[in-house]
Amino acid sequence: MPELPEVETTRRGVSPHVLQRKILRIVVREPRLRWPVPESLGEALPGQRFTSVGRRAKYLLFECSRGVLLAHLGMSGSLRIAPAEEPPGKHAHVDLVFDNGKVLRYTDPRRFGSLLWQPAGAGEHPLLRDLGPEPLGGNFDGELLYRKSRGRRTAVKPFIMDSRIVVGVGNIYACEALFLAGIHPARACGRISAPRYRRLAGAIRAVLGKAIGAGGTTLRDFSGGEGRPGYFRQQLHVYGRGGEECPHCRGSLRERRLGQRATVFCPACQR
Repeated sequence: MPELPEVETTRRGVSPHVLQRKILRIVVREPRLRWPVPESLGEALPGQRFTSVGRRAKYLLFECSRGVLLAHLGMSGSLRIAPAEEPPGKHAHVDLVFDNGKVLRYTDPRRFGSLLWQPAGAGEHPLLRDLGPEPLGGNFDGELLYRKSRGRRTAVKPFIMDSRIVVGVGNIYACEALFLAGIHPARACGRISAPRYRRLAGAIRAVLGKAIGAGGTTLRDFSGGEGRPGYFRQQLHVYGRGGEECPHCRGSLRERRLGQRATVFCPACQR
């Protein structure tokens, strides 16, 4: 699944090509995504120009005067810029056609992503309303994690992956951040001290920042907004390396299921 760095990489990749370009039409080949593509897009978007392309958690926010187009990449989705004359692939479900001969093409083999519309003046979309702070923003730090964790028995890994606590810390980056912070992923979040949470918050920022700088983590189905894959996967310390040698202590990395997700950690370095 594309995680926050992949989504941010996509935002940066497509923004220069769509900002202030006039939308001529929208082509919907397959409306059956996680939620049906709204028919209102065909009326709302033509003639409009995107004035900004933002991101909230894993949602991309394409803003124009009539409202906001919310795009989520789901499990296997991607957004990329293509020439208007380029034939769509099998899973290219939606095109936004611009006046510069380019299209913003949404492709999603599994169709777990979404394209939703929020009219101007309608307030914050319900999917965004209860989200926690951005991990790279000024409202996120170790004190927040410490405060939110008090009295809870949840393991720390699913705790930091809870979007109501902090957004965008997916499975890959949770594994990596916990390793860098030296915290065992199964430790109860309510039993972790404030200094350790400060270390964990710093590790989350560092891992996500480095991944964004490298273009995101390349998984099976993801490529960047202009079709270029990311390169951060080559720099992962633990994720996907169960049974291999720990890069710190040279012991063996272990893998287990935690919160229904594959979790890799070092039993010697993480406590």
